[in-house]
Amino acid sequence: MAHSGLWGLVTTTFVASFVEFVEALTIVLAMGLTRGWRSALAGVAAAVAGLAAFTVAAGYALATWLPRSVLQFAVGTLLLIFGLQWLRKAIFRSSGLKAQHDEDAEFRARTATARLAGGQRRLGLDWFGFVVSAKGVFLEGVEVVFIVLTFGLAAGDVPAATVAAVSAGLLVVAVGLVASRPLTRVPENTLKYGVGLLLATYGTFWAVEGLGAWHGGGSLSWPGGDWALPAILAGWVTLSRVAVAGFRPARPAVAGQEGQ
Repeated sequence: MAHSGLWGLVTTTFVASFVEFVEALTIVLAMGLTRGWRSALAGVAAAVAGLAAFTVAAGYALATWLPRSVLQFAVGTLLLIFGLQWLRKAIFRSSGLKAQHDEDAEFRARTATARLAGGQRRLGLDWFGFVVSAKGVFLEGVEVVFIVLTFGLAAGDVPAATVAAVSAGLLVVAVGLVASRPLTRVPENTLKYGVGLLLATYGTFWAVEGLGAWHGGGSLSWPGGDWALPAILAGWVTLSRVAVAGFRPARPAVAGQEGQ
């Protein structure tokens, strides 16, 4: 993989993973501070174990069952779909159709829910805190695993994608331990917009390359190779800004009334 492509792989994986880890941290903090750290951390451990098994199974299946050109097409299509979902939400937020994501409001809502929940205990753990932590970390982690595997396999450099994701996770955990609160100052909405653009860009790039599977079996090549990526990115940026301008309503959405 070319040097520029490697930096794109590392940057995209790091930023996307960082955003997911920030959201997982908010869930764990809310459970730990209200339901007890033992149960919250036990939930994190259970989720990590589940993610490890999922990663091995999914990675092995993708790496061994599909020829490279088919893998590129499958991965590219999945990344394009995934990226467009992120980009759609970012466009709606930027245009005012959807409220900006507020990590502090999310933390307050989860904390309030945790305080009102029952006190059932199983295996010596607060079951509510355990289940919510495990579910939250697992669901956010699945998205990280998806990005690492698809980017790593399509680019032929799973270790680089893995190091980028792990680095993002360690950074979020370190900052979270120091702050002991959600990372509300992180420009999460801007990061999500950027990730959506990058996922759509790489998804388009690899999906088109993978079309060669139906034309002789080999991968197609973009003019200029990896240098086509900036042109594709510029196209997605232009389309997204046109969409933002077209969707902008007369009155913006009310802050805090939105999902992830």
